[in-house]
Amino acid sequence: MKQICFRWFLSGIAVIYFWSGTGELALADQSQSISRMLEMIQDQDSVLVTDPQGKIVASKHADQPLTPASTLKILTVLAAFHYLGEDYRFVTDCYLDSDNNLKIKGWGDPLFVSDIMPDFAAQIHEKIPKYNDLILDDSAFRQPLVIPGVSQTSEPYDAPNGALCANFNTVSFQKTADGRYIAAEPQTPLLPFVMNRIRSSGVDSGRIVFSHLQSESVLYAGHLLGWFLSRQGIASSGQIKTGSVKGSDRLLLSFISPYTLRDVTSRLLEFSSNYIANQLFITIGIKAYGLPGTIEKGIRAVQEYCHSELKTDAIQIAEGSGISRNNRISAVNLDQLLVRFYPYRQLMRKKGNELFKTGTLDGVRTRAGYIEDNYGRNYRFVVMFNTPGKTVDPVMDIIREMVSESHN
Repeated sequence: MKQICFRWFLSGIAVIYFWSGTGELALADQSQSISRMLEMIQDQDSVLVTDPQGKIVASKHADQPLTPASTLKILTVLAAFHYLGEDYRFVTDCYLDSDNNLKIKGWGDPLFVSDIMPDFAAQIHEKIPKYNDLILDDSAFRQPLVIPGVSQTSEPYDAPNGALCANFNTVSFQKTADGRYIAAEPQTPLLPFVMNRIRSSGVDSGRIVFSHLQSESVLYAGHLLGWFLSRQGIASSGQIKTGSVKGSDRLLLSFISPYTLRDVTSRLLEFSSNYIANQLFITIGIKAYGLPGTIEKGIRAVQEYCHSELKTDAIQIAEGSGISRNNRISAVNLDQLLVRFYPYRQLMRKKGNELFKTGTLDGVRTRAGYIEDNYGRNYRFVVMFNTPGKTVDPVMDIIREMVSESHN
């Protein structure tokens, strides 16, 4: 029976060998492929592959901190499970003041979307038949909330974060043959509130992103809620505006999200949502250090998680989604995260026998996850390219080949 052995070189390259039963050291058939793979790893790249027993199969520059892009979301999810718990559910509170104004206070629910608003409106309808003004309180997150790496664009990955937001602060639309604009998502009405933005976009279909300028994002959430409340038969005689909950206001309803944190993280990883990741990141900060939610508190909380749980202070964190180039993590530390993430691996994207998370920025390509061999055993892999113009595909092809040829 052959045993796996390793030979290390000063370059930091590990080449795999098999020890034969006669005591003769023989180079494995895979060694040429592994050497060729490691030659692809330049100074700003790294790779680390471990077998089902946790032994290193191949490694180069694995201790070097690099920009992880969206593979950082693995850390954010683990920290969220640690601080909040897998079964945590976001809450949105509703109050009634002495003037019969309905106040909605958000706590950062990232899946406060059109699909759940009929139930939200129905629960309010059980409490009141009508209200005057609809007042929106997003003070749980401090504004302006500046997230490193997020720009002022109309791209969904640049959607701003906030304590009271709806539909990821975006709306999707399309233009019909007769020149009318309609919602591209049937569960979401195309409100008059958004029509000027849609017309000024100059395109026939697409998605617009609401900003925090002039409270646009929170007001969109209010107009959307107002529409669903009206559909439920709850009358309003006032305006939709921003404001705050007072100590004298009466709690009418705490609407509990139908989605657990595990559901939320599944959506986060499926769509690699920067918005969801940073909603969780800021909520983690609130849990650890109190109100109001800020990026700085999220950083402190996740750094403390790394220190206490991973026993490392080497991970540099700027925000929770990976969109910032100031995030830094080594392949060794990312592999540590994969060890802890193993029970949740099914939340990752799946393709064939691979479960993985990718990361993409201009000049950055990363991939981390698990590959199952023919015996149902999982290899872990981390591939990080910070060299512009490179892709992880050739390296991944070799890793897949290596795993498929593994012996029992």
